[in-house]
Amino acid sequence: MKPFLCIGLLFLVLITSGCWDRTEINDLAFIMGTAFDITDDGEYILSHQIAVPSSAQGGPGSGGSNKEKFFVISAVGKNINEAFYRLQKKSSRRLFTAHRVVIYIGEKLSKHGIEDILDIYTHDSKQRLKTYMMVVKGGEGRDILKVKYPFEQVPSEAIKEMEALKSELAITLRDFFLASSGEGIAPVLGVIMADGITEGLKEDHIFKLAGSAIFKDFKLAGFLDENETNGFLWATDRMQYGSLNASLPDNGGMVGFILAKTDRIVTPQISGDKIKFRIVIYAEGNIWENNTNLDIRIPENLKLVQTALEKSVEEQVKDTISKIQKQYKVDSVGFGREIYRDKPKQWKMLKEQWDSKFQDIDVSIKVNINILGSGMAGPPLYLEKKEIIK
Repeated sequence: MKPFLCIGLLFLVLITSGCWDRTEINDLAFIMGTAFDITDDGEYILSHQIAVPSSAQGGPGSGGSNKEKFFVISAVGKNINEAFYRLQKKSSRRLFTAHRVVIYIGEKLSKHGIEDILDIYTHDSKQRLKTYMMVVKGGEGRDILKVKYPFEQVPSEAIKEMEALKSELAITLRDFFLASSGEGIAPVLGVIMADGITEGLKEDHIFKLAGSAIFKDFKLAGFLDENETNGFLWATDRMQYGSLNASLPDNGGMVGFILAKTDRIVTPQISGDKIKFRIVIYAEGNIWENNTNLDIRIPENLKLVQTALEKSVEEQVKDTISKIQKQYKVDSVGFGREIYRDKPKQWKMLKEQWDSKFQDIDVSIKVNINILGSGMAGPPLYLEKKEIIK
C-alpha cells in the first residue's frame, strides 16, 4: 500500500508544481530607454527604445548580424497612460520596463513642467528607481533615442557606462524624488545633447554629457555649463573623480590635476536676520600635466601650483552659487537642507520664506588641496635649462 501512496503523492507534486503565472521571455519587449516630449497642442509624445533580441535577427549564420540591434517606436496621447497603451498596440510583445537604463526629457517639455511624468513612477511599483533621468538640451528626447553609439549595440547602455564614470552629474529617479520631496533643496538633472562627429552628416551624430539642468517648481529654470557643473559637484559633495585645471599666467601655462579623493563640509551660521554658510573643500590627487616653466619638484614651485588649483576650485564654486542665487533663484545646492538638519528650530521659522532668503545668504569658501605626486619629470621636457624656474 505504501508504494502506491508514494507514487500518488509524487504525481500530485508533479502536476501542481511550476510557475503557473509566468511570462515567457519571448513574450516581452525589453525597453532600454524612454523619451518624453510634448506637441504644440499640449499632448504628450512617449517614445521607447526597444532592444531586438538575437533570436529575432535569424541567429548565427543567417545574415542577421548586419541588422539593427534596436528600434524606436512613438505614440501621442492626452496623458502618459494613453500614450503607453497606444504604444502597446504597436508591439507584438508586452512592453517591459525593468531593464530600462535612462529616461530622456525634451527641453520643451522640461520648460512646460514634468509633474505628470513623475506621477507615473510614484504609482507603478515595476519602475526601477535606479533609472537615470536626463534633459535633452536643444532638442527632443525621441531624437536622442535614435542616435547610434558605436561602442554599444543598444545606445542606452552607453549612458549607464558614461554615468558610472561620474565625470558629470548623474541623477536617478530616486535622487530626483528625494530632492523634490525633501526639505530645503530643489532637484536637478543631468543634461545630454547630440554631438556631430562629422559636420553636415546627421547620421554620424553621437551624444555627450553636457552639464546640468536646474529645476524650480518642476519646471526647467536653466542650465549649468561644464565649468559651473563642476562647481556644483564640489558644492554638493558629488565630486568624486575627475580632473582639475588651473592657470598660472605669470609662469606661462597651465597645470592639470587628477583627483583621487575629495570631501566637503558645510557649516550654517545664523545670527538674527543674517545667514552665512562656510564651505570647506578637501581634495587630493596627482599632477597630470605641467605646461608652465616651473620645476614642480621644487617645494616653493609646488606651493604655487597648489595655490592656483585651490583658487580654481574656489572660483568654480563661487560662480555656480552666484548663478543659482541671482539668476535661477532656487536652492539646488541644499543650503536649506543643512539648516533643516543642523538647526531644525530655526528652519521652521525660515522655511516659508526660504526662496527669498536664499538669494541673500553669504557663502564663504575654503579649499585645501593636497598634491600627492608630481610625476617623474618636473618641468616640461621641451624647455631648455635657462627657461626653467627652480
